[in-house]
Amino acid sequence: MYLCICNALKESEVRKLVAAGVRCEREAYARLGCRPQCGVCIPHARQLLKAAAPLAA
Repeated sequence: MYLCICNALKESEVRKLVAAGVRCEREAYARLGCRPQCGVCIPHARQLLKAAAPLAA
């Protein structure tokens, strides 16, 4: 499922970053070479990073 329509980022891409140690949305976007455009995705990105982080440990 798409997390960010503006940048065509998928949840699976963010989950891979969590496994690599990323813990904040700002770092996730930077590693993917983009930045939030409209901001609608930010709350969902935060939630996804927070929920996936314990699983990556």
